Amino acid sequence: MGHTVNTSSRLEGKVGIVGWGVYVPIWRVKAIEIARMWGFPEELTKSLWIEEKAIAGEDEDTVTMGWYAAKVAIERGGIDPNEVGAVFVGTESKPYAVKPSATIIADALIDTGVKSASDIEFACRAGGEGIRDSIALVMSGMVKYALAIGSDTAQASPGDVLELTASSGAAAYVIGPEQDSIAVFEGSTVYVTDTTDFWRRDCSPYPRHGEIFTGEPAYFHHIISAAKLLFEELGLKPGDFDYAVFHQPNGKFPLQVGRMLGFPKEKLLPGIVTPWIGNTYNGSALIGLAKVLEEAKPGSRILVVTFGSGAGSDAFSIIVKEGIEERVKKGPKVIDFLERKRYVSYGEYVKSRRIISKIE
Repeated sequence: MGHTVNTSSRLEGKVGIVGWGVYVPIWRVKAIEIARMWGFPEELTKSLWIEEKAIAGEDEDTVTMGWYAAKVAIERGGIDPNEVGAVFVGTESKPYAVKPSATIIADALIDTGVKSASDIEFACRAGGEGIRDSIALVMSGMVKYALAIGSDTAQASPGDVLELTASSGAAAYVIGPEQDSIAVFEGSTVYVTDTTDFWRRDCSPYPRHGEIFTGEPAYFHHIISAAKLLFEELGLKPGDFDYAVFHQPNGKFPLQVGRMLGFPKEKLLPGIVTPWIGNTYNGSALIGLAKVLEEAKPGSRILVVTFGSGAGSDAFSIIVKEGIEERVKKGPKVIDFLERKRYVSYGEYVKSRRIISKIE
């Protein structure tokens, strides 16, 4: 298989996470209800470890969710929003086919100072790309702070197995200099190949996927390759990490890839959110990271590996600093969103997401 490898950079704690925020819609639909609707065996939801998924309301989209997460990230970081010099939005479900979401969010949050605002698209990996690009801008001195957002209202064709998990949610991170950060980046790697495991052609309403091919050689190969590159570059091994967070297309895959890399379950479970909110695509690993930050102690080392179909992964090593507990208190936590929910029927779900509509 042809591939391109971007070897890791040693960041040495010069840049880090200043603040973070998440948003998960209140509405949930049970995975078992979707399975029964389309005749999937009930055992499928258990084998994938998916219990329910979050769905955006009729007045919510990638922009509104991303805006809320970004607002919390800025407030939690305690910074002046006008010092944010770049805004990146990673998404594959933006409301406008031709018009950036990043400029809308930047305009709503920031009065002056934005030098760059861009949407990034690389399936579910784009939010992680936004973090990587933000790191580079901060380290170069081009901006003081950058805002990286991963937000999606994920689509799935009715009756496709993907419908069990495709959900809605957002996460945002303010990236800035070490002295303002509550967790610093120790290093990062990128691993990408041309792997057609998941795609959507122009004018197609829903994505298609290669069934089991999306696991291997797509998901597992790229995450493992990116993680091993990071271990090699930094001279680390799984035992050196206190937590590991991976992209979560379902609840099963992150546990499986963690075992393949040598991580015990107790280091993986704190960052898993998918069984209760579904696969939020660009919010998946980033919401998991937020959940880990909200329970981590100073000195904890966290491995985060994203994945995006097409295909590629970013791996980050993050070390938590003193004062994390106080920073956590400055905004709503992931667990608050996990517990804040109202259930709707499958019919209400397809109506609110405009999967079906009234004939006039």
